[in-house]
Amino acid sequence: MAFMNVLVTGGTGYIGSLTSVQLLAAGQRPVLLDNLSNSKAAVLDRIAQVAGMRPRFVQGDVRDRALLDKLLREERIEAVIHFAGLKAVGESVQMPLAYYDHNVHGTLVLLEALREAGVRTLVFSSSATVYGDAGQMPLSEAAPTAATNPYGRSKLMVEQILGDLAASDPSWSLTALRYFNPVGAHPSGLMGEDPQGIPNNLMPFIAQVAVGRREKLRVFGNDYPTPDGTGVRDYIHVLDLADGHLAALEHGHGRAGLHVFNLGTGRGHSVLEMLQAFGRACGRELPYELAPRRPGDVANCWADPARAQQALGWRARRGLDEMCADTWRWQSMNPQGYAA
Repeated sequence: MAFMNVLVTGGTGYIGSLTSVQLLAAGQRPVLLDNLSNSKAAVLDRIAQVAGMRPRFVQGDVRDRALLDKLLREERIEAVIHFAGLKAVGESVQMPLAYYDHNVHGTLVLLEALREAGVRTLVFSSSATVYGDAGQMPLSEAAPTAATNPYGRSKLMVEQILGDLAASDPSWSLTALRYFNPVGAHPSGLMGEDPQGIPNNLMPFIAQVAVGRREKLRVFGNDYPTPDGTGVRDYIHVLDLADGHLAALEHGHGRAGLHVFNLGTGRGHSVLEMLQAFGRACGRELPYELAPRRPGDVANCWADPARAQQALGWRARRGLDEMCADTWRWQSMNPQGYAA
């Protein structure tokens, strides 16, 4: 890979920390920036255990321009992977201004600092939520975008900003990775997802039911036009996702423009399929109850990952049973997540 010093914003978060492990394994030098609003500093010890070295960490906010200027200069940053932001759909509906502030304004501050520092390569953590309630599956990058909540709109706004920036100046190499549903954990059981409060996503909620932190799973809607009536999503192992960032960083080097890729497996699994697969991993059936549909949820959503396969030479390699086994290993070894 052409880069060495890579700034990872949101670097102690779920995906950021595991991407940092993969960067270290590839011989890179990640510098992690995080304000610890949705993560814990204890993850740095785990990165050191897993990777055999401790990355440089700076506690701070991506909206702090003076801090960014100092960091980019002193650490001789050559490229950025930008994870920092707020990420809960429901919360974004309740707190839209906070989402636009962190996700859109935060990215603008970062881009201005990068322009000043002469850093021109950025990989952005986008989301499949930019597609909104799309009808035709699988979703290719050419599908219409129509985000249906402030979180998705904030991601789409950033993509539009990146497109305008790339069009204005060919020295920029910008990549937006549209994630589907990241799940799983490091196979060591030392690193995984540690949501603060009640999990917003299916897999960590199932894992907390399995470990006894939650009584049962509520399944929202069983009357969708899907094989078993429950919502179908494309779940991708977090390490496959992390590898996608490394591939995107390498692909982007010196390649002008905005490059957009789906990161998914290309296959959907229903809520009940996920519950059964996790039951296999933990060795028992898990309790659930049916509940009405949630507003804004779609019946089906899965990726067409062909463009990433062709351009990046990347594909998801880990299957559903591995995703569940790795999540269960993490959750059973760390029932309360990372130490405070």
